[in-house]
Amino acid sequence: MKTHKVGIGSVEIGGGLPVVLIAGPCVIESEKSVLNAAERLKFLCRDAGISLVFKSSYDKANRTSLSSFRGPGIRQGLKILKKVKTTFGIPVLSDVHSVEEARAAGEVLDCLQIPAFLCRQTDLLIAAARTNKAINIKKGQFLAPWNMDEAIKKIASSGNRKILLTERGVSFGYNNLVVDFRSLAIMRHLGYPVIFDATHSVQIPGGRGTSSGGERKYVGALSRAAVAFGCDGLFLEVHPHPGKALCDGPNMLSLAELPRLLDAVRGIDRLVDP
Repeated sequence: MKTHKVGIGSVEIGGGLPVVLIAGPCVIESEKSVLNAAERLKFLCRDAGISLVFKSSYDKANRTSLSSFRGPGIRQGLKILKKVKTTFGIPVLSDVHSVEEARAAGEVLDCLQIPAFLCRQTDLLIAAARTNKAINIKKGQFLAPWNMDEAIKKIASSGNRKILLTERGVSFGYNNLVVDFRSLAIMRHLGYPVIFDATHSVQIPGGRGTSSGGERKYVGALSRAAVAFGCDGLFLEVHPHPGKALCDGPNMLSLAELPRLLDAVRGIDRLVDP
């Protein structure tokens, strides 16, 4: 089934177009590290023939521990993301957590992302929609895929139909997520592009007590399977040295591993009937 086509800055996703990559470090650790990652991603995606939307969070509000690193905050974070956008000509995406954040974020971001735990927050969804930017709603770990139709209605009530839906696994017992690939097809039948978040799908929430664990060894297999099953884009958090990352290191993919994966998913995507 072909979905609606959605524009994120200069990138179009859905409508039978080739798979798109949304990628970047989990959180902004520094301006230098983000610019380096964006530059590297730009050239890796160019070589693979895949369109890129750059993602990094200015604030990780949903952390296991009070002491967890959260990022530089909205003011400095948006300044850095704006620099990525102007320097490399890449559309940018980041999370928004409150109604108050939405307007400022919408002045810089090409796509506002609604975190999974906030996907039912009506006021937040409507405030994000009113920026008239693309909205990526992450499906809550507690929701069935068909329940995302109500989140769509909240966004569309503002007249904004630039909507993406992201699958990132569903809670299955304590500290564990599983992926039901039927979710990709079910959500695509709602009419909007569907993204598969491979790196958060291998997360083990709270698995380390004061932080989340993860099994990055499965990221490649899940990514290939999702593209073969049929999705409009992949979401991958990547880092030059995941073991040294300040946030979500156990489930992030090393940038060095990305070229091989991109070549594989691009080849699979060419064979899939949209």
